[in-house]
Amino acid sequence: MLAAVAVSQSATDPLSGLILTDVPKPEPRPGWSVVRVVASSLNMHDVWTLRGAGHPPERLPIILGCDAAGYDEHGNEVIIYPVIGNADAGFGDETLDPNRSLLSEHHNGAFAEYITVPTRNLVPKPASLSFDEAACLPVAWATAYRMLFTQAQITPGDRVLVQGAGGGVASAAIKLAAAAGAVVYVTSRSEDKRAEALSWGARAAVGTGERLPERVDVVIETVGEATWAHSMKCLRPGGTIVIAGATSGGNAPADLNRIFWQQLRVFGSTGCTRTEMVAMLRMLDATGLRPVIDRSLPLAEIHKGFQLMIDGTLTGKVVIHPTTQQQ
Repeated sequence: MLAAVAVSQSATDPLSGLILTDVPKPEPRPGWSVVRVVASSLNMHDVWTLRGAGHPPERLPIILGCDAAGYDEHGNEVIIYPVIGNADAGFGDETLDPNRSLLSEHHNGAFAEYITVPTRNLVPKPASLSFDEAACLPVAWATAYRMLFTQAQITPGDRVLVQGAGGGVASAAIKLAAAAGAVVYVTSRSEDKRAEALSWGARAAVGTGERLPERVDVVIETVGEATWAHSMKCLRPGGTIVIAGATSGGNAPADLNRIFWQQLRVFGSTGCTRTEMVAMLRMLDATGLRPVIDRSLPLAEIHKGFQLMIDGTLTGKVVIHPTTQQQ
């Protein structure tokens, strides 16, 4: 079967280490299931792997791809929960298991015609979702759901700032927060992306670092160093900031004086639990919310999709189809 495989790493030329090649179809094993992948989607996690950030070179080669939707061996439509971990080891939360991993870290990922995962990681796909839509959800949307509803515990009327409008997590957070009755503010350097954010339900969208109409209760932070100071200044006393990434770097000054004096709460957030992913799917099924898809590409054009992601020209997700056969 055809697969996109990381074979080397380069901080300056990450895509040079990604090749398309034929690999054996995975074999089933006890407690695991084989899924025929209909659609998968790109994540920055794949780029970090190719850059050598957080992924030791001894784990190469490995098939990339954290998100997938398709059919299990019995013909059921499924979405793959992407965290392979032990909830018991994480005090009931797989994301707290010290030995947890995301697909494509220790186990081959989703940029292939077939993938094998623990059977527990199969989640029924709601009939209301297309395979392309479903493939955008496990990492970005479930991450945003956990940030908003588990970590920040937003309620209707809360003021929420989402830093950076274009990414998968950010677009999900905007839509989810607006659907939950929050007043959503957004920042972006791009005028087009600010306009998109308004169409997704944001009340106002301003340039990166610009003043908001009011202070907010919650900040959803995935940008990191470039927006951290602004995020801190935008919070009301007693407010909450939730961090699930630092795409611009993670070395921003903490501003400890502001944190303790204004009694701010800072939460880290990584992925989601299977239970949270199911709850997120139920919310989409009930509300009609859908992920933003920038474009769909065949597996043969995956390098093009990654380059667009690296260049920052996308709004929403890139969906990858591993085969050209009719679904």
